[in-house]
Amino acid sequence: MIRAYKFLMRPTVGQAIMLGEMLRDHCSLYNGALQERRDAYRHVSKTSVKYGTQSAQLKDIRAFDPERQGRWSFSSQQATLRRLDKAFAAFFRRVKSGETPGYPRFRGANWFDTVEFPKDGDGCRWDSTPHGSVTRVRFQGVGHVKVNQHRAVVGKIKTVSVKREGGKWFVVLTAEQDQPEPLPPAGSMVGIDLGIASFLTDSNGVHVPNPRHARKAAARLEAAQQALSRFPRVRRDQRTGNHRRAVEKVAALHGKVRRQRLDHAHKTALTLVREHDVIAHEDLKIRNMSRAPAPKPDPDRPGAFLPNGASAKAGLNRSIADAGWGVFLTILHAKAESAGREVIAVDPRNTSRTCPECGHVAKENRPTQEKFHCVSCGHQAHADTVGALNVLRAGLVRRNAQPA
Repeated sequence: MIRAYKFLMRPTVGQAIMLGEMLRDHCSLYNGALQERRDAYRHVSKTSVKYGTQSAQLKDIRAFDPERQGRWSFSSQQATLRRLDKAFAAFFRRVKSGETPGYPRFRGANWFDTVEFPKDGDGCRWDSTPHGSVTRVRFQGVGHVKVNQHRAVVGKIKTVSVKREGGKWFVVLTAEQDQPEPLPPAGSMVGIDLGIASFLTDSNGVHVPNPRHARKAAARLEAAQQALSRFPRVRRDQRTGNHRRAVEKVAALHGKVRRQRLDHAHKTALTLVREHDVIAHEDLKIRNMSRAPAPKPDPDRPGAFLPNGASAKAGLNRSIADAGWGVFLTILHAKAESAGREVIAVDPRNTSRTCPECGHVAKENRPTQEKFHCVSCGHQAHADTVGALNVLRAGLVRRNAQPA
């Protein structure tokens, strides 16, 4: 299995400048390759340029511009071109499936924050032998950078990536490991219902509160963003000291919320994995759930629109994003794989409208957000607990129906 490790780097001032230039030059390479693909399709009889063609041009590009492109790792530049190729592959896949395509876009310097090295030892070198209390990683064109390694790296290192988050630099390692020993059986199975009022409710009636990290930080974020909006839009190299500090403050607040959300997701997922052998959850289509409502043209007034609940839906979308269901489910699946647990995703339709006692399905069974009252047999319970119980039953049915 593949495990990722993320460590904070401690570059010097000069090394931080070189790391920033590395991101900038790889961003320029990405945008140039994207422009070539666009021009070839528009002006050369709809010709498609592939990764192999652009990778073959790298040697000439490096020779033409040795001061910018020639000083970085050849393999990392190939990885950047593969990144663009994957973006186009995803675009064509969405076109064929009838989804909203989303054509690959040009990346600004602030939005291109990662450079990948496909192989340890090719343009980079992770030094696993600490020099005193310091661990280092070497990058071509940058040098040996100190790393705050807070835990041991187990397994053979496959890839090394540089990532910028706000004003901090991180190194991300992927290591190939043997499958770890599974946890001892817990003798328990559970279904979970994700929500807004409670982050999740399990089939045993346990509610995990929703921490609402973004809502708690909303006032500080609003003040910081208002302070930033007072500065005129200028290029990054033309910003004043006050402008840069305002940008860093907004980024720091967003980063704190993100870390809090990740910490809560990790702890909640770990508790479930330790206590249960089988975990069933709803197969939520989060992107569809957070989609903005379509406008409703007014038939009596051309050019006017009827109310469509966009304001209320925007508030719900913010709550869904703040809960971080997608991140939590990703972490849950990863931890379950390492622990030898089984996670089952089931169809979420009518899970909160089906009576667990008599099986009657009706919208009227759920008169309020929290209350469940079956109109057929009179069974009453918390609506989220009913949903979690139905999710567990559907998961067990799907588990038993799978071929051995």
